[in-house]
Amino acid sequence: MNRSKRWGVFMLAALAIAASVVAAASARTAKKAATQACVLLPDTKSSARYELFDRPYLTKDLRAAGVSASINNAQGDAQKMKAQAEACLASGATVIVIDALDPASGAAITNTAVGQGAKVIDYDRLVVGSKASVYVSFDNVKVGVLQGKGLASALKGKRGAVVAELNGGITDNNAKLFKKGYDSILNPLYKTGALRKAKSGDKWTDWDPVKGATIFEQMLTVNGNAIDGVLSANDGLAGAVVAVEKKHGVGPLPLTGQDATPTGVQFIIAGWQTGTVYKSIKTEAAATAKAVKTLLGGGAVKTNGKTSGTPSVLLTPVWVTKRNVGLLYKDGFVKRSQVCKGIYKKYC
Repeated sequence: MNRSKRWGVFMLAALAIAASVVAAASARTAKKAATQACVLLPDTKSSARYELFDRPYLTKDLRAAGVSASINNAQGDAQKMKAQAEACLASGATVIVIDALDPASGAAITNTAVGQGAKVIDYDRLVVGSKASVYVSFDNVKVGVLQGKGLASALKGKRGAVVAELNGGITDNNAKLFKKGYDSILNPLYKTGALRKAKSGDKWTDWDPVKGATIFEQMLTVNGNAIDGVLSANDGLAGAVVAVEKKHGVGPLPLTGQDATPTGVQFIIAGWQTGTVYKSIKTEAAATAKAVKTLLGGGAVKTNGKTSGTPSVLLTPVWVTKRNVGLLYKDGFVKRSQVCKGIYKKYC
C-alpha cells in the first residue's frame, strides 16, 4: 500500500472514531436530558396551593436532587392529566408523582405507568387500592381533628350552637379522611347537645367555592340565618362562606379552613376566619423529591405508616390562628407582603 492510500485509510479510521465519540456524547446528552420523573398536579380551582406552593417547591427540590422532571397541571381535566402522563412516559420518565383528580382516572394512569415499568408516588392524595409504591402526604385524619377542635374551641360556652359543615369532594379520599377527623370531634358534641348540626348542614362541595357558596346560602335560608359556626374543609370554601356572610350581613362566624393560603390568612387576621390547617408543602415537596430519588436509584422509600395498605410518608399538620400566624412568615410559606396589603394592612 503506497503512502497516499495509507493516509486515506488513516483518515477514514480517524473520522469513524470521531463520529463514534460524537454519537456517544450525543447519546449521553440525550439520556441526561430525558425526563426522569413526572409530576401531575390536579388543578387550580380546588385550591390555589398547587401553583403557589407545590410547583415551585417541587421544581426546586427535584432540581437539587439532580432529577430531571416535568411538572404539569391538568387544570381539572382528567383526560389532560392522562395525556400529560403518557407524554412523560414517552420521554423516559420512570417515576410518576400524581395528585389524582379522581380515583378512576388516578388508577388508570397508575396502571399505565406501572405497566410500562415506572414507579408511582401518590402525592398528597391517595388513590385507594392503586399500584402506587408509596404515598407522601400529611396525616389527613389529624387535619380534620385540628379543624374540629378549632371550631369547637371557638364555640365553647355557647351550648347548642348550630354548626354547618362544608365537606370537600366526595370522590376525594383526602376529603373523607378530613371528615373522619372532624366527625370524631363534632359528633360526640352533637350527641350531648353541646353543639347542634344545622338543618341540611352537612354537604359535599366537590371543592368548588362557587358550589360551596350556593350550598351555604341555602343552609342559611333553611336555618333562618341561625348558624353559629361553619366547618369549612379548606380556605377556598371558607372564602365562599365569608362572601355569603358579607352579602347577607351575617357574621363573622367561627370558621375553619385548610392550606394557609394568603387569602385565608387575611381573613384570619381580620377576624372573618378562625383558623386554617398549615400543611408545610415545603416539607412535603422535600419528602417527595427524596422518595423520587430513592426510587430512581432502585431503593426502598423509608416510610412511617400505611394508609389503606399503601406504605406512607405521613407528615404533621399544624393549626394556625391569629395567635401563631407568624409561623407562616417565619417558614417562608406566606410572605407578609402577600397578606399585609390593601384593607388588611391595618391588621398587621
